[in-house]
Amino acid sequence: MPDSGFPSDDVVRRLVSRLKMRHLQLIVQVHRLGSLTRVAELMATSQPAVTNALSELEAMFGAPLFVRTARGMAPTDIGRIVAGRARAMLQDLGHLVRDMEASSAGLAARLHVGVTPFVSGRLVAEVVSAVQAEPRRLAVRIHDGTSESLLRALRDHALDVVIARASPMLDLQGLAFEPLYRQQARLISNRRLAAQLGRAPLSWHRLAELDWVLGEPHTALREQVAGLFIGAGVTPPVPVTEGYSAKLIGEIIAASERAVSLLPADIAEELVHVAGVAIVPYSIAWSLPPIAAIVREDSGENESHRRFLEAVRQACGGMRRDAPDPGRQTEF
Repeated sequence: MPDSGFPSDDVVRRLVSRLKMRHLQLIVQVHRLGSLTRVAELMATSQPAVTNALSELEAMFGAPLFVRTARGMAPTDIGRIVAGRARAMLQDLGHLVRDMEASSAGLAARLHVGVTPFVSGRLVAEVVSAVQAEPRRLAVRIHDGTSESLLRALRDHALDVVIARASPMLDLQGLAFEPLYRQQARLISNRRLAAQLGRAPLSWHRLAELDWVLGEPHTALREQVAGLFIGAGVTPPVPVTEGYSAKLIGEIIAASERAVSLLPADIAEELVHVAGVAIVPYSIAWSLPPIAAIVREDSGENESHRRFLEAVRQACGGMRRDAPDPGRQTEF
C-alpha cells in the first residue's frame, strides 16, 4: 500500500498519551454548536480556554479540525470524521457505565435496540423474553423511530442493534445486515367496509376511491403501495392521513367508514386485536424488502449482541415461510 504521508503512528502515540474525555466533549460540542462562545458557556469555562484546548487538539491530530467562517466554526473533512468518532466514544463510555449498573443489579449487560413501527410487537416481546431468561439476563431498552433516524443512532453508537427493513432506499454503508423474514400484504379497513369489499373481486379502481391511511412518505412500503396501483393501470391515491404509528393508523381506520390501508400481515393481524380493524380477504402480492437485523460492521464479537441476535433468529424462524393468505386467492 502506498504511503499516504500521514504520520499515523505518531498521531496514535500523541492521542494515547494526551487525549482526555474533556477533549472528546469539546470536539462534539464545537461540531454541534459551531460557536466557541456557546461551547464555553455550555462547558462553564472561558472562550480563550476553549480556543487553547482546540489548538491543543489540532496539534495532537496534526491537522486542522475546524475553520472559522462567517457562520461560525465549520468542521474540516478530518474534523467531521473526528467528531463522529468522538461522539461514538462518548456513547460507548455511557454504555460501559450502564453495563456496570446492570451487572450490579444481577444482569449481564444492557442493550439498546432500535425498532421501526412496522416490525411485529409480538416478535420483539418474544425476543426480549428470551434474552431475559436466567441465568445471564440482558436488560433491553427499546427505541422506536424511522429507519433513517435509527441507523444514524446505530452509527453514533447510541444503539447496539436495529431491527428494520433492509431497503435499498437506505444508506447501509458501514453496516452489516442479516435478512430475517419477509412480510406479506394485508388490506385492512373497519369491519363493515371489509365485509362489503370482500363480497366482490379486488378492484384497484374501487380502492383508489377510498380514503387511504399510510405511513411515512418515501419509504419502501409507500413505494410498494404506489407500485401496485401503477401496475394495475390506476393512478395511486393521495393518502388523506399519514402517520408514523402503526397502532394509530389502525385506530383511525377502525373509526372510519371509508378508510383503508395496506400493511404487512403480522402488523395487520396485531391491529385486528388492538385496534379492532378487519382484514379484507384478498391476496395481494408485493416484493417488500425483508425485515433485517442491522449492526455496525466494526461492532466486533460481543456476547450480549450474539445472544440477542440468536434470540431474534429463533423468533423469526417460523416467520420465514410464507403462510397462505386468507380467503379469495386473487393475485395482482
